[in-house]
Amino acid sequence: KISCSKSAADLAFSQWDKNHMELQETFKIMLLSNANRVKGFMKYPKGELPVPRRYTHSVCRTSEKPDHSRYITAQYPSGTLRPSEADKRLTTKIKAAGELLDIKILDHLILTPDGEYYSFADNGMI
Repeated sequence: KISCSKSAADLAFSQWDKNHMELQETFKIMLLSNANRVKGFMKYPKGELPVPRRYTHSVCRTSEKPDHSRYITAQYPSGTLRPSEADKRLTTKIKAAGELLDIKILDHLILTPDGEYYSFADNGMI
């Protein structure tokens, strides 16, 4: 069960090969039940769809899954914890896509290979 950004980040890190995080940008969606229990992960490698459309498209695609009404998105983009303007726009679009589909986006995490993370929710940005 996910109870805070730290528990979400810890679980997200366990889904990445930290030795290869810097080799390819990756975006993942943590699928959660109404009780914030993790139901699974969806992974979207760079290049699957044009940016930022691929991420909002990913939210729409996973909305068809039963009992996945809450999501936490995570990405490893560049190794820096400072969200870029593009990251901020992406988070806004993901949240809007979720609202259209009745999905609550609880957080958007940016991860680095050394185990640090940035939480948009903790910083009042989602």
